[in-house]
Amino acid sequence: MRSGVHRKQAPPEQTNAESYYFLKQMQNKTPMVVMLDDGTELHGWIEWYDKDCIKLNRTEGPNLMLYKHSIRYMFKEEELRQRRRRTRE
Repeated sequence: MRSGVHRKQAPPEQTNAESYYFLKQMQNKTPMVVMLDDGTELHGWIEWYDKDCIKLNRTEGPNLMLYKHSIRYMFKEEELRQRRRRTRE
């Protein structure tokens, strides 16, 4: 390796983007849709989270602790309502 050549630093392992997102949704008790890897669609709001899990509170059904690795994706429930409204128009 030549002297004076600087290697680009690796990005930080923690960006805090996940923490910011979860905290914002928890504070607002934002209704969420959580899609699991097996295709199950769950509705509720996030009460808490940690490195491996989230706790999803639901009005219809028991509250659930979900492993993050079993979640395919999640989004705000209002986005689902907006999408449905657009397809009807």
